[in-house]
Amino acid sequence: MLLRYLGAVASAAAKHSGSAAEHADTEERAPSAVTPTRRPGLPQEPGMPLVRDVMDVPAASLCEDEAYRDIARLLAREQVGALPVVDTEDHVVGVVSESDLLAKVAFEASGHRPGRIGRLRERRMHDKARGETAADLMTSPAITVLPGTTVAEAAWLAALSRVKRMPVTDRTGRLVGVVRRDALLQALIRDDSGIRAEVQATLEACCPPADRESVAVTVHDGIVELTGRLPSATMARLVAEVEGIADVIEVKNLLSAD
Repeated sequence: MLLRYLGAVASAAAKHSGSAAEHADTEERAPSAVTPTRRPGLPQEPGMPLVRDVMDVPAASLCEDEAYRDIARLLAREQVGALPVVDTEDHVVGVVSESDLLAKVAFEASGHRPGRIGRLRERRMHDKARGETAADLMTSPAITVLPGTTVAEAAWLAALSRVKRMPVTDRTGRLVGVVRRDALLQALIRDDSGIRAEVQATLEACCPPADRESVAVTVHDGIVELTGRLPSATMARLVAEVEGIADVIEVKNLLSAD
């Protein structure tokens, strides 16, 4: 499952690089072109699931003036490790996580102070830990995605940023949902029955009825096993076609040549 997930993320990364190269070329030819936002939004591919298909709605959020003790209670009640922080118009302005609260609690319990030559990261954490509200404690800006972002592109962003949940916003930045990393994972990984159905359709397209009746197809964790007999040329074509099917990790060719 992990290999299939990483394959989908790698594919999204390649498409993202291609899109970036295209944009750079466009900018050279048209300097006035609009710079893309940091939220991904590659052209949608037919059949590719979108964030709107897998996001959770409604999404719990925090007000900027929420006290840190109330934040801790809400995190526990929602059973999540982080929540988006919104302003009075519901625009996402940051995210507060368990790590932010942990630094706050540790600061209050130990009174720890960074040394004079303490590392910059430690000093920043110390300054943040002195805060009392969500606005003080949050990490900003938040990493967000649009509802129309493909699941593969959102998975790539989640992998890069190492976040488990991402706020989903409309184009004005208002919170409309949240997408979990595990939901992205499940959306990217087709189950074995779905893969087998596509392999069977490929078999029917490649082989005449008399030949395909002797071929058996099994799929386990994305690994396709082909057994039976086929003419050599047909066998080579079938194996090549099956290897190109999305989510297929490996093809075990146990076919015998006629």
